[in-house]
Amino acid sequence: MTQPNSRISKAVVPAAGLGTRFLPATKATPKEMLPVVDKPAIQYVVEEAVAAGLSDVLMITGRNKRPLEDHFDRNYELEEALARKGDARRLGKVQESSDLATMHYVRQGDPRGLGHAVLCAAPHVGDQPFAVLLGDDLIDPRDPLLSRMVGIREREGGSVVALMEVDLSQIDRYGCAAVEPTGEPDVVRVTRLVEKPDPSEAPSNLAVIGRYVLDPAIFAVLRGTEPGRDNEIQLTDALGELAGDEKTGGPVHGVVFRGRRYDTGDRGAYLRAIVRLACEREDLGPEFRDWLRHYVNEEM
Repeated sequence: MTQPNSRISKAVVPAAGLGTRFLPATKATPKEMLPVVDKPAIQYVVEEAVAAGLSDVLMITGRNKRPLEDHFDRNYELEEALARKGDARRLGKVQESSDLATMHYVRQGDPRGLGHAVLCAAPHVGDQPFAVLLGDDLIDPRDPLLSRMVGIREREGGSVVALMEVDLSQIDRYGCAAVEPTGEPDVVRVTRLVEKPDPSEAPSNLAVIGRYVLDPAIFAVLRGTEPGRDNEIQLTDALGELAGDEKTGGPVHGVVFRGRRYDTGDRGAYLRAIVRLACEREDLGPEFRDWLRHYVNEEM
């Protein structure tokens, strides 16, 4: 277990999934590259990590994920073409992604679950605490969830998970936390974690969403974690073990998030995210909102 005040600078972004819910669009295009308005979903995630002070980003990839690396790399031909045209605005947008962070990549190879993907980060992370951001969850930058989680970790040590209240009928889609209150309304102590429980057996309605700040002790636990739900190595199971034995990796806290979250892993939620973010854009919002009102009122 590392000391509570150990500074966090590394983020891990698992991005090896096949994106089967978006076929055929994801047959040749990584799901993380699907656009949310005019930026790929994965760029929002990396921007969130950087905003929380995590400038070293390791992406866990798989087959057919080369476009992710290309997106965060320089494209000199495109940049030169835009410079010759004097298109400084678009040139800035193109260069923005390549200047965001120090990017690293490793292939997961055999997709054996989120726990296995996190374990692939061990050689890069070493004995430092680190954050994990799942690309399906976009957190609105006006609601700095990750920064709050990093602050809790630096104060309390151990690991921190993001939690969100959901209807109990939906809890079987998530990891679920049993918790105890602390002196802060948005922070709880996690005592047990269950992966995708039956609603009748769920210990609470607090679902684990795709943000984690982890003590490096998680790696030793993951190496001994047997495949669980869906025959995959579950990060939830390993965190549950840490929560039950604080001597191993410190306490596990949860930050209960009540802000704006966009789920881009579900087709309907993905479309809603695009509409909501487009409506809030200064350059697109006014005209788009007018069209949307007309469409809803006159054509539906």
